[in-house]
Amino acid sequence: MQTFIRVVETGSFSAVARELQATQSAVSKQVAALERSLGARLLSRTTRSLALTEDGERYFEQVRRLVAEIAEAEGSLRKGEQQLSGWLRVAASVGFGRLKLLPLVNSFLAANPAVKIDLRLNDGFVDLVEQGIDVAVRIGELADSSLVARRIGTSRRALVASRQYLRSLPRALRQPRVPEDLLQLNCIVYTELATQNAWTFHAGPGAPVPAGTAVTIRAQGSLQTNSSEVIRAAVLSGMGVGFSPTWLFEDEMARGDLQVLLLDWPAPEIPVHLVSPSQRRQSAKVKAFAEHLVAGGV
Repeated sequence: MQTFIRVVETGSFSAVARELQATQSAVSKQVAALERSLGARLLSRTTRSLALTEDGERYFEQVRRLVAEIAEAEGSLRKGEQQLSGWLRVAASVGFGRLKLLPLVNSFLAANPAVKIDLRLNDGFVDLVEQGIDVAVRIGELADSSLVARRIGTSRRALVASRQYLRSLPRALRQPRVPEDLLQLNCIVYTELATQNAWTFHAGPGAPVPAGTAVTIRAQGSLQTNSSEVIRAAVLSGMGVGFSPTWLFEDEMARGDLQVLLLDWPAPEIPVHLVSPSQRRQSAKVKAFAEHLVAGGV
């Protein structure tokens, strides 16, 4: 049943074979055996695509709920035994996963030796159902209301540049006073945000305008990218100014390798959520993992 559900969700025998570390033939045989036991054809197969039959559609909706209930029941028993086990598939952006999540994954695995984690890092959009993800970290406002979400923290953004880059500028530009001054600098733009190159700042007490005034500029520069790791490397190598989460540069900021600009113009805080597909009940592993991240100060 689980194999059949994943074949439908991914639309691919080969994708499920990779998940299960099995052959495509073995996955196909499992689905065929299920069809034989039911005496009904569930999938219509062609060389290029898979589609549910009418019987398959009806069966899929019923069996997906059933499998979720079984997983919940098993999780409750394991929770009673104080023993979590099995695979947990976790997704996050590349930079956050490497710098913030991996240390907490390590400590979670140390505390739960029977658990295994499949950590999927990607800066682009990830379909949680299609990829079989149990829980994902999402930074920013949530657009998909169908997800089960829990806020676990806050991310702060800062305008940063290397001292090498600032030394290359005319003296008058090395300390921008207002967001509009950034239009004269080379801004490195991260394209995976919904706001794209719209950078918003709020005037603080030291700004030359009333406190709380919001100013948005359209950042321009010679480089834009969908990778937080490229943003990090470009800023550190002196290519320009980055407007990034502070966790991406925590060590460099602490050492003074980077300078934070526009201190009188802080950026709005961004929420950090853990999300799960609504059609999958949160297991004991997911709940325990969430508590671990909160305790770890994400």
